[in-house]
Amino acid sequence: MNSCGVSLSAATVALGDEAKKMAAGKASRDSEEESLSLTVEEREALGGMDSRLFGFVRLHEDGARMKTLLGKAVRCYESLILKAEGKVDSDFFCQLGHFNLLLEDYSKALSAYQRYYSLQSDYWKNAAFLYGLGLVYFYYNAFHWAIKAFQDVLYVDPSFCRAKEIHLRLGLMFKVNTDYKSSLKHFQLALIDCNPCTLSSAEIQFHIAHLYETQRKYHSAKEAYEQLLQTENLPAQVKATVLQQLGWMHHNMDIVGDKASKESYAIQYLQKSLEADPNSGQSWYFLGRCYSSIGKVQDAFISYRQSIDKSEASADTWCSIGVLYQQQNQPMDALQAYICAVQLDHGHAAAWMDLGTLYESCNQPQDAIKCYLNATRSKRCSNTSTLAARIKFLQAQLCNLPQSSLQNKTKLLPSIEEAWSLPIPAELTSRQGAMNTAQQQSLSLHMITSSQVEGLSSPAKKKRTSSPTKNGSDNWNVVQSLSHHPVQQVYSLCLTPQKLQHLEQLRANRDNLSPAQKRQLEQLESQFVLMQQVRHKGVAQGLHKSQSSCVSGPNEEQPVFSTESAQYQQATSTGIKKPNEHLTLPSNSVPQRNADSHLSSHIATSGGQQGIIFTKESKPSKNRSLVPETSRHTGDTSNGCADVKGLSNHVHQLIADAVSSPNHGDSPNLLIGDNPQLSALLIGKANDNVGTGTCDKVNNIHPAVHTKTDHSVASSPSSAISTATPSPKSTEQASINSVTSLNSPHSGIHTVNGEGLENSQNSTKVDLPLVSHRSTSQIIPSMSVSICPSSTEVLKAFRNLGKNGLSNSCVLLDKCPPPRPPTSPYPPLPKDKLNPPTPSIYLENKRDAFFPPLHQFCTNPKNPVTVIRGLAGALKLDLGLFSTKTLVEANNEHMVEVRTQLLQPADENWDPTGTKKIWHCESNRSHTTIAKYAQYQASSFQESLREENEKRTQHKDHSDNESTSSENSGRRRKGPFKTIKFGTNIDLSDNKKWKLQLHELTKLPAFVRVVSAGNLLSHVGHTILGMNTVQLYMKVPGSRTPGHQENNNFCSVNINIGPGDCEWFVVPEDYWGVLNDFCEKNNLNFLMSSWWPNLEDLYEANVPVYRFIQRPGDLVWINAGTVHWVQAVGWCNNIAWNVGPLTACQYKLAVERYEWNKLKSVKSPVPMVHLSWNMARNIKVSDPKLFEMIKYCLLKILKQCQTLREALVAAGKEVIWHGRTNDEPAHYCSICEVEVFNLLFVTNESNTQKTYIVHCQDCARKTSRSLENFVVLEQYKMEDLIQVYDQFTLTSFFPDTAEEIGSC
Repeated sequence: MNSCGVSLSAATVALGDEAKKMAAGKASRDSEEESLSLTVEEREALGGMDSRLFGFVRLHEDGARMKTLLGKAVRCYESLILKAEGKVDSDFFCQLGHFNLLLEDYSKALSAYQRYYSLQSDYWKNAAFLYGLGLVYFYYNAFHWAIKAFQDVLYVDPSFCRAKEIHLRLGLMFKVNTDYKSSLKHFQLALIDCNPCTLSSAEIQFHIAHLYETQRKYHSAKEAYEQLLQTENLPAQVKATVLQQLGWMHHNMDIVGDKASKESYAIQYLQKSLEADPNSGQSWYFLGRCYSSIGKVQDAFISYRQSIDKSEASADTWCSIGVLYQQQNQPMDALQAYICAVQLDHGHAAAWMDLGTLYESCNQPQDAIKCYLNATRSKRCSNTSTLAARIKFLQAQLCNLPQSSLQNKTKLLPSIEEAWSLPIPAELTSRQGAMNTAQQQSLSLHMITSSQVEGLSSPAKKKRTSSPTKNGSDNWNVVQSLSHHPVQQVYSLCLTPQKLQHLEQLRANRDNLSPAQKRQLEQLESQFVLMQQVRHKGVAQGLHKSQSSCVSGPNEEQPVFSTESAQYQQATSTGIKKPNEHLTLPSNSVPQRNADSHLSSHIATSGGQQGIIFTKESKPSKNRSLVPETSRHTGDTSNGCADVKGLSNHVHQLIADAVSSPNHGDSPNLLIGDNPQLSALLIGKANDNVGTGTCDKVNNIHPAVHTKTDHSVASSPSSAISTATPSPKSTEQASINSVTSLNSPHSGIHTVNGEGLENSQNSTKVDLPLVSHRSTSQIIPSMSVSICPSSTEVLKAFRNLGKNGLSNSCVLLDKCPPPRPPTSPYPPLPKDKLNPPTPSIYLENKRDAFFPPLHQFCTNPKNPVTVIRGLAGALKLDLGLFSTKTLVEANNEHMVEVRTQLLQPADENWDPTGTKKIWHCESNRSHTTIAKYAQYQASSFQESLREENEKRTQHKDHSDNESTSSENSGRRRKGPFKTIKFGTNIDLSDNKKWKLQLHELTKLPAFVRVVSAGNLLSHVGHTILGMNTVQLYMKVPGSRTPGHQENNNFCSVNINIGPGDCEWFVVPEDYWGVLNDFCEKNNLNFLMSSWWPNLEDLYEANVPVYRFIQRPGDLVWINAGTVHWVQAVGWCNNIAWNVGPLTACQYKLAVERYEWNKLKSVKSPVPMVHLSWNMARNIKVSDPKLFEMIKYCLLKILKQCQTLREALVAAGKEVIWHGRTNDEPAHYCSICEVEVFNLLFVTNESNTQKTYIVHCQDCARKTSRSLENFVVLEQYKMEDLIQVYDQFTLTSFFPDTAEEIGSC
């Protein structure tokens, strides 16, 4: 009983304790909930905090209180999300994304932003959201998506308060992407903006100067650098870097005089740079290169030693040291220096080549071949063909040598495998030994200090990794740190595959080993244990550091990466997936965790092949160079990267290799590692996300992609007017079968707790303490205004709406998102339909040419191209007026734009070496005269005749089979290609100079004439060269017009003058989005770059291609939006111009391209706003679709003019009447190149001088916030515009005008 009594008593006590614990737990939970709730004051403090403060709130310096508040807000929001099971308002996730972004928790910010996108159908109106998302993508080096997000911000809100920051980052990314024209434009836009930014004006100017240098425009770069040096109060770091760049340019370029002068200037600049920043390892390295080039070996070694002292170990520096040793006939020292270089950078082509040369000089051809092969595998190898020939030569030599001679030959140097595993000699680590022997004639590697060896051996920065000659075996050599023990020997803790195999053999025969073998076994086993300990320690540290930093790829790949500063490489590294690989976030692209330590500048190397990272680090050495190391042995001529110390802390590094082969189908997706339940709520349940396959993955959503319209630009005015925007439900259902991809934002049905979005949003939501943001301009409300009421009613409605709306001069509906390329038509065409026959019409007489159905056939959107055969003969056109002979006689000094190209087969496009097919088309611009080009054209023809005669002579004795075989073998051998010149864009607009020629073209049918009432371009009211005027093209065989759509998607007319033919390639307008994607994947700008499609790529993508020959006298009609590229087969001239049929399809496509150009910051040659008002004045429209689109455009512009004018008057800004003159061109902003209609912002100076330098309102306010430096000129009275709007009405349909009407 006692025992039982004790048991009962104990149980009673236990129950009492449990009750107390439960009560305490409840109280604790209540206390915790109270602590997580936000007070009114805290909500007010958080109200104005969003992504726009990123980079301008110093949480790590004096913002501890704000950081605490943000952390509390995040915890509160996350707790409430869990309680509500994700059924919260979409704005809640957006705010959560902003707070996490400000706290620099990028993974959580991305998850929250993506959730907001999935819930908010009109997400694109939220500029702060798009900006925050762009910053996150920028952080992860996902440049493709960052560019899209930033461009969307500028499109929906050009006056966005962080527009300068966006232009800066766009400039940096385009620079890395080698889109130099776009980069320069955005840098200039950032430079004129007076708003705050994370880089100073001097630093932006430096980027512009370096941009010129990267393009090899050295004189422009030198001028820009020198001008920057004249800036008052120039920061020391910027000054040091500018001088460094000038020094390196003088060393590499023929900017001044002979070699002695060059090197003298270079050394002076570099010495001045070191005076400004003595701790710049890069400047010391460059100085060493200069000394080496003039034979000052001792000075060169001292400079190289200083370089490694001042900065992380550099493969370039070690390679240069190796070259010096080799020149001093010290092969063993040279070998070890080269080995250091290639272990630091496996892809260092120059070091591999130099190492191969060293082995070859020591009569070790087998090792030389291995090194040459490694050099050819490098992306940076510029002479692959030469190395391949050398490898074949050495292999042939080896085959001819007897085997015995190879075996018995004494090696002067260790083999590459042996050299790779050799420990670093003790004297290499001895600083004292280096100093003692600095005066000696014979130089050795011990001049390198122990601290430099630490830099080499640092596993966080530069790991001595496995030998590339061993097929990627995991052979890690860990070098001990010897800074305090300079003479201690360093052992290799790593076992080669051969040693591991030997270890296994010894273990298997342990009982039968000799004493020597047993000692060897013990030694190998101890090394093996140490190697395992090192590896396990590294893995454990990596896993510990990577909490909440996992990324998941489409195939459940979750590579771990750390945000610690020691984790990422100081040399080139890849961050975006390569073709045919699944995207994961780059393991080495995540910046340092400290907000003060992830500012860097972003400069691609010469030619854009390599990007070098420079990062401000929170280390004792605080002076860092703007320009880190680049490969200096591969023929590069400009410094590869630049940065400025002391810049604000949020411009992160860009890596050129990260975008050299960017992935455009996926986007970085992060999961929240520290709270799986919250992560699941943020990303939606796994079984509700089609195609994801795991609940840990974030939905593949990207708000920068909108494909809610069927195979057309989402912001099509016709679809916006005639149809309602599809609901999220219908959009999601339509995309169920699509592949999970960020190219499609609705790649799966996004649900919450097993319900569709439409159900979850209608369900009861928890009342959450949403923070109300003070800025009302962040979300741009939609508006819906009928186009039927009179102008009086419209203006009254606009006054009630206030100033809300889309950007200036946007001619699309408010409810339409930024324009997007069309997706590929579905279902895809079968393979046998991908080479369709070209629509062709044969004319026999003049009556056929003027037959009305011909016009209807050509303008039918179903026909992307029409070839009208025999037009010149049917109309008896005198094509001789456009022959080269006649042109020379008429105006021999007339200007000709020349494009220098490579002669290639029409259906192929190879790189200059002929080794691989590419999309980039070489086409360099210059200028000449008609007379000079005519001489070139004639000499080219004569040279071809001479070559043909020589070929006939050489092959006259060959059989047909032999000759065919020879031709085929020659076709397989690509490159080097012959250079040709193409005379293009010859202006024939001057009626006095070209009267006969232009008069002859009046014989054409009205719908193809240069000027006609039914041609929209005839109503522009001024000349647009090459569009509503005639242009001439003078060609030799192989002359290429690269792939393009016509300006603003207008139709095109092209007549072949002869005598040779031209070959055309045509893709329907529906597929231009596919070609745009191909251009982006190939790092090309669809609108601005020169590109020649790979037909194999198009075939694989199910893109139909029309291919045909245009003979002399044939007219080719290119329909609106059709993509095409042309190559001359023979010697010929062509004439061409644009035409705008009066159809709804033409107007719709022209407006879409107008908006797409605005999104991409490209000038539209056709001023669609100006044209629309002229159409309303001059044309009677009977097509309802066309009428609605024009009327709505007028309505939008009327609203903008009225709103802007009233705002200026209310602000006390005088609007001065200016009016317009006859034939006055439409006006464009001199800064951003958008069309400016009616109200012109002109600088006071240009107004006084009557030069009228026009700005748009946004650029004017960026330059002068209060517009005190500007005069506002008005060109139209509001009464006149109101009258035009009211009088533009839909007319009745007349049978005799049927041919003028069409629609899509």
